[in-house]
Amino acid sequence: MKKAFFLIAIVTAFGWQAEAQEISKNAIGIRLSESDGFGPEVNYQRAVGDDNRLELGLAFHSKRYWDAVKLTGIYQWVWNIDGGFNWYAGPGAGAGVVSYDRKDKDYPGDNRYEDSEAFAFLTGDVGIEYNFDFPLLVSFDFRPQINLGYRDDVSFDVGLSARYQF
Repeated sequence: MKKAFFLIAIVTAFGWQAEAQEISKNAIGIRLSESDGFGPEVNYQRAVGDDNRLELGLAFHSKRYWDAVKLTGIYQWVWNIDGGFNWYAGPGAGAGVVSYDRKDKDYPGDNRYEDSEAFAFLTGDVGIEYNFDFPLLVSFDFRPQINLGYRDDVSFDVGLSARYQF
């Protein structure tokens, strides 16, 4: 608990001291991440002011016995570090569908277990990005996620993104 409070205090302190940099009005690209299965995310960012933006993502994750599709929306505050480097943070939420197909020794019959399930989640996002002189934005971020419905647990999503700015 002390660590969480300390992290929130540090983030808030840096937020007050950092200067905003004008962010691109629109950016679209791909985010590759690993959270309970590797997968790509088609990603769109839309500026909502000089230093805020909304990020929407449609992700596809896959692991040995299951596949998932999820839609994420995140509101982000963006702060300039130096030059083309920015860092950002914000809350978000989303929903998805997971389908699994696996052999299960406890399942009678042909030992096949197939099902699908909808779920919702709450998430946050903390990351760093570099804005090149040409319309390319690359970023590295961390998204903790609280799952509601499917497995009711916490997962951690780490991703690398490349986006075209326009």
